[in-house]
Amino acid sequence: MLPYGRQTIEDDDLAAVAAALRSDFLTTGPLVEEFEKQFAAASGAAHAVACNSGTAALHLAAMGSRLGPGDTAIVPTLTFLASANAIRMTGAEVFFADVDPDSGLLTEATFEEAIAAAEKYRRAIKAAVPVHLNGRICDMRSLANIAKKHGIALTEDACHALGVPSVGANEYSDFACFSTHPVKAIATGEGGVVTTNDKAAAQRMRKLRSHGMVHAAEELQQRDEGFENGEKRPWYYEMPEIGWNYRMPDILCALGISQLKKVDRFIKRREEIARLYDRLLAPLAPALKPAPRGNDPHGLHLYAVLIDFEQLGTTRSKFMNALRAANIGTQVHYFPVHRQPYYRDRYGERTLPGADAYYSRCLSIPLYPSMTDEDVSFVASTLSKLCGKEI
Repeated sequence: MLPYGRQTIEDDDLAAVAAALRSDFLTTGPLVEEFEKQFAAASGAAHAVACNSGTAALHLAAMGSRLGPGDTAIVPTLTFLASANAIRMTGAEVFFADVDPDSGLLTEATFEEAIAAAEKYRRAIKAAVPVHLNGRICDMRSLANIAKKHGIALTEDACHALGVPSVGANEYSDFACFSTHPVKAIATGEGGVVTTNDKAAAQRMRKLRSHGMVHAAEELQQRDEGFENGEKRPWYYEMPEIGWNYRMPDILCALGISQLKKVDRFIKRREEIARLYDRLLAPLAPALKPAPRGNDPHGLHLYAVLIDFEQLGTTRSKFMNALRAANIGTQVHYFPVHRQPYYRDRYGERTLPGADAYYSRCLSIPLYPSMTDEDVSFVASTLSKLCGKEI
């Protein structure tokens, strides 16, 4: 079976995890700090905060933006559930934005449209979460100019864009959130990272990922409980605000450190595969064509194609099932979140035509570093037969 994405684990990764298992720390230990240090250096950010999932990263960033009840954040509807759910987890509300029908990205136009529409609903927008889709990045400079004009804080959902130059440096955003799930650029099993250039926000997120606890003497509020004869009681800690158990253990950080060294090689191989797909699938246009990747650096997290299923006389379900019968796995990224029952019931029906147009045509086909050229040719040949052509 050729899945749409999978991890690449090599012998040095196994050795790194084995060494961590033999160490004194399995949960939070020195490898967490080392992973954060190396991740920050690789992304160009001043600080990186590791946690146990991309969802946790998004939630921590939302807390870092001080979102809460009474606030609203704009989220493009063409994304995974977590981009919106992390906002709701703070008690804030979500206002969904439309996207470009071909790239699936939040654009200047759709961002401005969402801000104007939110004003009609009397929503004060405090934050927004541009989503880098498939590895293609939003025009963050332009979005940041709009956000600045309206006093909106930006958090990049960069879960698809790990390893893309400049993404994570936070030049145009307050936070950038990454996932290290097995289908992403690097894998730690489950895991996530938030980057920021705000030292105070990084310190707060580290507290929040560990139940909101503080141990340092200078941070304690209850002096009578925390001190004895002027010295801090060694066992004592406090929780000034509620937090969560979002910690990433040393075992996973060991894998992350090993994988980080390979991210450039992994992306290079993804680029080679994408170029081969581009050439082999070109004869299938316009019925089937790659989603546009633009001219900026691209993480090639997913190889998405846009398919006119009606022109082919089929449905997406039949098309996917035929590929599965040939041992080719595919996926749809994504069903627009504003159409999910929870959000439809909460905010009512909305029409976002760009997202609907992208969703109706998109399909992610296999792309991961360990694929061979023969694998790529097999996928392309099978797609061609389903489109009624031979290559």
